[in-house]
Amino acid sequence: MDGAERTGGTPTGRSAAAPWEDGEVTGTLVLAGTPIGEIADAPPRLATELAAADVIAAEDTRRLRRLTQALEVQPSGRIVSYFEGNEAARTPELAEALAGGARVLLVTDAGMPSVSDPGYRLVAAAVERDIKVTAVPGPSAVLTALAVSGLPVDRFCFEGFLPRKGGERRTRLREVEDERRTLVYFEAPHRLDDTLAAMAEIFGADRRAAVCRELTKTYEEVKRGPLAELVPWAAEGVRGEITIVVEGAPDSGPQDLDAEELVRRVRVREEAGERRKEAIAAVAADAGLPKREVFDAVVAAKNAEKGPAKGA
Repeated sequence: MDGAERTGGTPTGRSAAAPWEDGEVTGTLVLAGTPIGEIADAPPRLATELAAADVIAAEDTRRLRRLTQALEVQPSGRIVSYFEGNEAARTPELAEALAGGARVLLVTDAGMPSVSDPGYRLVAAAVERDIKVTAVPGPSAVLTALAVSGLPVDRFCFEGFLPRKGGERRTRLREVEDERRTLVYFEAPHRLDDTLAAMAEIFGADRRAAVCRELTKTYEEVKRGPLAELVPWAAEGVRGEITIVVEGAPDSGPQDLDAEELVRRVRVREEAGERRKEAIAAVAADAGLPKREVFDAVVAAKNAEKGPAKGA
């Protein structure tokens, strides 16, 4: 990121032909999807928004320049950098611009802002101020990989990037080892073989997966197969942007789990951020058991940790 900025335009300027003009002097945050590879995939509205925005917050201003040149667009607004390193510090500034009536366009390197990219903080700040947030729908590596994977797409969950350290990576994978929805991950190419090996260890060597590389680009490749077969392929060296799609855990019907295991699974979900009620319901559903049975196991474990009551 070069962090370069260009000034120009006015914070509250409006194009007479702007399709969003409704007479209200309020700011708007626009999250703009950008091509993940093929520039022709850029939605037509992206060019309109780039030309008319009062402020463009870009993850990489150099890539933004290449994008505007390819789309033959000349931005009239102020351009600022907005990436992981300055996201927290710059969000209040952009929120003030929105509160002052500016139309702020947020673009990241590729795909949709906020999806493993900068954006969440600014969206949250805008929502807190009751400022309108909208989006220019565009390409998504998550949905593209899911669609071409050949794996079930009726239910899925996006897990983003796994931790870099092996132990933390395995812990995260164990949290979803019983997840029956299709899983989608992003991964760096130099960690791909280690990640696939950890998945094979925890999810099972025969669990089906698809590694999608350089989606929509010249050297696009989708490698499908059991996790165990994908590991040696990845070990030979893989380059480019990587998205991994993994089949969900099989539905094996009611499981014969003891109370200790039920409590462990509830705690794993709680540590991942779920409320206890939701965690109990999810564990019960996964195990094919009544929620009351899991609830009773959790209560019994909690009472056991407290020890005998005073005076007993």
